[in-house]
Order: sequence, then structure tokens, then C-alpha cells
Amino acid sequence: MHVRRVVPNVRTTALPESAEFYGVLGLEEVMNHGWIMTLASPDDPSVQLSLMSEDRTAPVVPDLSVEVGDVDAVYAAMVARGAEIVHPLTDEEWGVRRFFVRDPAGKVVNVLSHR
Repeated sequence: MHVRRVVPNVRTTALPESAEFYGVLGLEEVMNHGWIMTLASPDDPSVQLSLMSEDRTAPVVPDLSVEVGDVDAVYAAMVARGAEIVHPLTDEEWGVRRFFVRDPAGKVVNVLSHR
């Protein structure tokens, strides 16, 4: 299984203030859907942080996002091992296919691939 990137998700009710705070560290806005904003380093766009006030199509805000090469294969592997699926495999309108799974420590992981 190929991991393309790992992005921590910070839950916040203060998106603009949080973006400004992380901007002092050198991160700039690269995506904004109103409820999720992703910030990245202009020097290395793979260095990212997402700020989320909610998840519009899922029951919880995930703790982190892991982009993989084949989300269907990872989903099948997680189901086969009996992992807790928190949000089913879904095609989202913004161009990703994703599911949420709970890790052994109780963290919710958003596993996704871009379509």
C-alpha cells in the first residue's frame, strides 16, 4: 500500500484566527471549503495542516488524513481485519473517495484517494 501524504486535522471553531496563527509559522492557505481549510508550506507543498470546524458529510472530524494510492484496497484490508469503520467508503463531490477508520488508540483516520 502506497501512502502519498499524511495530514493532521485540527478541529477549530475559529478558522480565520487559526489560519493566521499557523501563518506565522509559514503555512499558507491552499484550499478552503468554508468548513475545512488546508494550509501548506510554500517551500514544500507536501507539508500540510488542515483546520476543520466540522465534517459536512461525515459524523465526526477525523484526527488525521492519510492519502493512499488505492483507497479501495485499504478499505478492503481494514474490513478484513475487523477494524471499526466510522464512515463508509464514499465518493465526495470535491473529488476524493474516502472512508474513516478508528485506530487502536481510538483516533479517527480519514483514508482517501483523489479521483
